[in-house]
Amino acid sequence: MHSTVVPEQVKTQKIQAGVQVSRLEDKDVIFSIGSAMEDFISLYYVFVWNIAENPRIPVGSPIPIGDGDGDVNRFSDRDGDGDGDENHKVRIRLYTEEVIAKIAEGAKEDVDLAVKAARQAFDHGSWPRMPACERGKIMNKFADLIDENLEELAALETIDTGKVFSFETNVDIPSISKEVRYFAGAADKIHGRTLKLSTESQGYTLLEPIGVVGHIIPWNFPSAMFTLKCSPALAAGCTMVVKPAEQAPLSPLYLAHLAKLAGIPNGVINVVPGFGAVAGAAVASHMDIDCVSFTGSTEVGRLIMHAAAASNLKPVSLELGGKSPLVIFDDANIDQAADLALFGSIANKGEICVCSSRVFVQEGIYNEVVKKVVEKAKTWVVGDPFNPSTTQGPQVDKKQYERVLSYIDHGKREGASLIFGGKPCGEKGYYIEPTIFVNVTDDMLIAKDEIFGPVMALMKFKTVEEVITRANATPYGLAAGIVTNDLNIANRVSRSIRAGVIWINCYHSFDWGCPIGGYKMSGFGVDHGIEALGKYLQTKSVVMPIYNSPWL
Repeated sequence: MHSTVVPEQVKTQKIQAGVQVSRLEDKDVIFSIGSAMEDFISLYYVFVWNIAENPRIPVGSPIPIGDGDGDVNRFSDRDGDGDGDENHKVRIRLYTEEVIAKIAEGAKEDVDLAVKAARQAFDHGSWPRMPACERGKIMNKFADLIDENLEELAALETIDTGKVFSFETNVDIPSISKEVRYFAGAADKIHGRTLKLSTESQGYTLLEPIGVVGHIIPWNFPSAMFTLKCSPALAAGCTMVVKPAEQAPLSPLYLAHLAKLAGIPNGVINVVPGFGAVAGAAVASHMDIDCVSFTGSTEVGRLIMHAAAASNLKPVSLELGGKSPLVIFDDANIDQAADLALFGSIANKGEICVCSSRVFVQEGIYNEVVKKVVEKAKTWVVGDPFNPSTTQGPQVDKKQYERVLSYIDHGKREGASLIFGGKPCGEKGYYIEPTIFVNVTDDMLIAKDEIFGPVMALMKFKTVEEVITRANATPYGLAAGIVTNDLNIANRVSRSIRAGVIWINCYHSFDWGCPIGGYKMSGFGVDHGIEALGKYLQTKSVVMPIYNSPWL
């Protein structure tokens, strides 16, 4: 990899070999990474990708310079000074609190243009009409490009969200190409069935692509969520509009670029950065979007359902909040249990919807587990996410940082005992120590609310019956974990906890072949697995009479 040549007035901070963040004095930040980025030096100014021939450009925002066919190659500023109209920019802040980029803010009109392009591509384009095996080939090429640009995507994800770079390169980004390949292989396996009817008729079903899909994705796993939503929709033959989180639009935009290079036609994938209250609301309420898939908070999920119902009654799939329990029984291995408790609660700085922030430990081993968890937490390294020794990076932004700290204060005020961490750390940035509370009761806020930060609540229980009741005493039902060597306990508890996925003697064990969805206020509909195709398909029945048939 090498960095794009930039003017002499650019100040460059080296982050890692081959990766640079360059800052023009008093101007917008340019991010350059690798030879693939040469023609996309200002890629992240894109506010609608793959839209129509002449996209709407907000006053003072970056404008395309290129061949005019909708394939945007380079961008410069309309007013020439790099500032533009600040009302049309989404500021992307590095975890060091520095502004690293300014993204044009998509408005309702931009969503309209993106939907128009997606509708044109669905109603008249090649994507839903090409043989499914050809769609699969293009998707596999997309996966190849993800693999070839793994470090670029990992660096974008780290810069944008503060996630640990080593995790991104070894786990997160490699998994997203596998998700794409899984659904590439499923593209030509979609079919209806022949019906056995009770009258002198024959019938069959067709599984048809639902149409234009609106994807609204969160900031905690932007690349993974992009492929999680887009892959099954692409396999089904749909076109789509993607609204990434305003905190983390960089990697979704780069993935859209790779999809274009792979051969996915114009208008099939459209990315509109912007704020949820404007761009997200426009997607949810759009009369020409046929379904919406959303991952995020329960509060926003309610708004999306209301908007979908008030517009064209489009179906909605929601993966929402969670307050997942991890239940550790007396027969568990202490070391394994402590590892799972820490990993389940604190991984990705607790910014995971399924994180096991409620850890129930049976009284026989409670003290040992508490001691071991604290011992392991002391080895947890909080710091620069590009440092190979770092275990935990910073929270995504100032708002989330302050939210987590406020919950830690709530825990102390309500009487929980803080036995480890709980303080900001580092001189600059949104870093918070891994935080462990004991003496937590089920009615405390830290035991009820989804915190989305590195905060663990350790609680003691006596019996299987008690812990089942307490584990289910939440409005959420996204995930749960069980640590035991007793098969009967594992079977009983896994069938008793009302959650979409139960992990036994493991945690965060996601797989593109394993469906996951929510119970209760954690939403409905599934992602991952063949089942995920269902929300992007419409079942149509075809019936015709048969005459003088020798059999029915």
